[in-house]
Amino acid sequence: MTTHTHGTHTHGTPAYAPEHPARLAWAELAPEVFKAMVRLDAAARKGLDPLLLELVKVRASQLNKCAFCLDMHSKDALAAGESVERIVQLSAWDESRHFYTEKEIAAIELTEAITVLTDGFVPDEVYARAAAHFEAAELAQLIAAITVINAWNRFGVTTRQVPGHYTPGDFK
Repeated sequence: MTTHTHGTHTHGTPAYAPEHPARLAWAELAPEVFKAMVRLDAAARKGLDPLLLELVKVRASQLNKCAFCLDMHSKDALAAGESVERIVQLSAWDESRHFYTEKEIAAIELTEAITVLTDGFVPDEVYARAAAHFEAAELAQLIAAITVINAWNRFGVTTRQVPGHYTPGDFK
């Protein structure tokens, strides 16, 4: 039997790298923290466009190299109607601006500034662009959502949560 996988022909099952186990089942071991994170996540998403929210979650997860969250939020974005093209281009959004609205670009820039605090602050011009596209309450929710996905990423990366098994709606 010949299988066609990822542009190469192989015989039988392709020999992928073995799946690593998670380091720690943190949600089971710290259930109250997990439940609090779920509540915080639900509170942070209120009033935000679901597609914009998924773009933010994917971008933060790319920057934080959280494979588990990338898997989850790419799938959630697709299930919510986002295009493959916009998800793929997100890692190079600055060269692909024409795929996004000005409001989405402001949210992506803010996501990067909050996620990568190498200078220790969010630049005034990035914040001002976001404030120009979001009313104050919506901006507060966006900042909360960006902060929450960064927290989820840190749990995922630290405990090496395993990507590839998520189905949209699993955690709703």
